[in-house]
Amino acid sequence: MDLMFQPLRKYADFTGRARRMEFWLFWLFLIGIQIVFSILIGMVGGPTAVADPTDPFAVLNGPAKALYGVFGLVMLGLLIPSLAVAMRRLHDTNRTGWWLALGLIPFLGALVLLIFYVLDGTPGPNKYGPDPKGRVSAAAA
Repeated sequence: MDLMFQPLRKYADFTGRARRMEFWLFWLFLIGIQIVFSILIGMVGGPTAVADPTDPFAVLNGPAKALYGVFGLVMLGLLIPSLAVAMRRLHDTNRTGWWLALGLIPFLGALVLLIFYVLDGTPGPNKYGPDPKGRVSAAAA
């Protein structure tokens, strides 16, 4: 559970390495936030039948609009730690954070990044720092 919130403690720390568990638990936390807001928006009314083509949010009632606004601010606040933990996860696999730019390529980029996120980190220290699992590389042993 401690690893789930570690990216929040390292809010804008783009240096070092992040274990797979830290990365995936943080993403589980983000998905949990999305589920909670979806349930709350559904409970306060969610979409209604209003026909105003000039307002993209016209189908939402007042409380749902407010919840969407709060949700947007929360996710905006979590953008930097999300990028930071993703970059540290790439560092753990001995890749530079510039690999995150692959996410701009539809589907294929996300798939490649997903593979990198699932791979085990480099055993022992690498150029981005010591192994977060505390392992010693075979070359150093």
